[in-house]
Amino acid sequence: MKIYETEISKKKKAHYSLATEHNGILYISGQLSMNPETRQIPEGLKAQTRQALKNLDNVLKLANATRNDILMCRIYTPDIDFWDEIDDEYALFFGDHKPARVVVPTNKLHFGCLLEIEATAILDRKI
Repeated sequence: MKIYETEISKKKKAHYSLATEHNGILYISGQLSMNPETRQIPEGLKAQTRQALKNLDNVLKLANATRNDILMCRIYTPDIDFWDEIDDEYALFFGDHKPARVVVPTNKLHFGCLLEIEATAILDRKI
């Protein structure tokens, strides 16, 4: 198993990795809608969705992967009424690529974020 971290994520006190790789599959931990460098949370749902997706992109880059390698996404949000706005930004991010997805209504998210996205991606296309 390979673990992916950044200098910022290594400093976190939480006991998890940004991503782990096993047998050609990349498992990406939940990405909040917070800028990891500034710890700022953008105003508004669309901006928060873009930030969480940007964070996802940055983790993919650590493993030399792209958004087109994503097989599955799970989106957690405290309000299912946010679905349409999240879906608009999600569709812009992925374009023609349509990975499997589930949207999970949940209670409050950490730091008051409006969404969190986790993903599974393929790294070895021979699998």
